[in-house]
Amino acid sequence: MVGNWVEIEFDCLPLRSISRLDVPVDASPKYEQFVLRVKEAMAKHGTLNTYYLHRGKCVYRLTNDANRGEIIFSFEGTVLTGDRDVKTRAVDVRVELIRETCEWLNEPMVEFLSESVRQALLVEFDRYIEAGDMEKTRQRIEQMQNDGDPDSFVGMYL
Repeated sequence: MVGNWVEIEFDCLPLRSISRLDVPVDASPKYEQFVLRVKEAMAKHGTLNTYYLHRGKCVYRLTNDANRGEIIFSFEGTVLTGDRDVKTRAVDVRVELIRETCEWLNEPMVEFLSESVRQALLVEFDRYIEAGDMEKTRQRIEQMQNDGDPDSFVGMYL
């Protein structure tokens, strides 16, 4: 069987699509914290050619049995692309071990695999770009802005 050796999934929020970041009064504490993390990413990296990845998951399988040798990380943070959004330049994500079924896992391996998540994202985000999801997102945002009234905004509450 030939397949991907690293399984990665994430939700992507283009930071240039956000024009407002106020938290709704009735927002849950979890959502409020998410908005604050996005604001922090915008302050640190700006909004041009910058994407916020959230609900990210990276799975490594060291054996062919999920009950033995599976290591799962979550991640959240920023991806930066070049001027034309065709190549990933850098990732700035927080990576956290969330589950493992690997009795022989030790701290140096966790550190190595955490950095490997970042390296895998450099590859995977390029694939995301090539798949055309970025263009579809830009078209959808542009259409919404053209269809909406001038005082409407595209942002966190879509």
